[in-house]
Amino acid sequence: MALYKIDKKLEYIKDVPFKLEKEIQKLTEANLSVLLNLDFIKSEFSLNNFRIDTLAFDNESKAFVIIEYKRDKTFSVIDQGYAYLSLMLNNKADFILEYNESKSKTLKRNDVDWSQSKVIFVSPAFTNYQREAINFKDLPIELWEIKKFENNTLSFEQIQKTTAKESIKTISRTDETVEKVSKEIVVYSEQDHLQKVDTETQELYEEIKGRILNMNDAITLQPKKWYIAFKLNKTNVCDIELQKKGIKIGINLKRGELQDPQNITRDVSNIGHNLNGDYELKMNNSDDIDYISSLLKQSLKKNMS
Repeated sequence: MALYKIDKKLEYIKDVPFKLEKEIQKLTEANLSVLLNLDFIKSEFSLNNFRIDTLAFDNESKAFVIIEYKRDKTFSVIDQGYAYLSLMLNNKADFILEYNESKSKTLKRNDVDWSQSKVIFVSPAFTNYQREAINFKDLPIELWEIKKFENNTLSFEQIQKTTAKESIKTISRTDETVEKVSKEIVVYSEQDHLQKVDTETQELYEEIKGRILNMNDAITLQPKKWYIAFKLNKTNVCDIELQKKGIKIGINLKRGELQDPQNITRDVSNIGHNLNGDYELKMNNSDDIDYISSLLKQSLKKNMS
């Protein structure tokens, strides 16, 4: 990505190479919540002859995340990624123990959704081969490119999949580690949610989805286990849970922050619920879509500030 300073004319801003992997690691760990919305657990976590650069926890998906930093371009994202995931699934108690000791909290085995575990590789650059290697629709591995510039600026961008149609399970028959991990870890897609509901619900979802995405070009769609999240800068604006008839929408605002004169939402701040925020509403048709959109815009505005 090229950066330019706007003055009387554009001035190109050069990137500054990282000298060591450790520099990337320290910078990422110090800003883990900002960059990846993750909770830092442990640096240099060693187990069974493996050394994990950074162990983190995703509070939204309730899952552990392993982060590895690379300056060279010779590693295999599939082989290394699945080796780390296999290590985690075979040593769950050790990961929970490390969390409890590092965070001074009590995390039980059932508190963790092991099916949502993943590995993140962070590097200044990835080869075309590595980029192509992640083009599986259900791969629990992410690539993030980090670059430092001479004007004290940093870019941190995820490498997006291009043609992710095939399943990683197509190659699992020839790789025992991939096969074992794939039986327990699940990466959800939008289609996974849509195929469980009727045509009317699908059409309703597509209509409100279009409204949400048109609110801001920076909003991204991220399918989760229980819902589809609509995020702006890693913060959930709202979540949608597709049901057999209609959809449930979670509005990510705290109690008292939403202005709802028609009183179509319910306060879920004191009850258990899967979606983010203190407000939920049911949508069975598009009659109130304009009003519902106005409620979601309140969340967008709040989460932009």
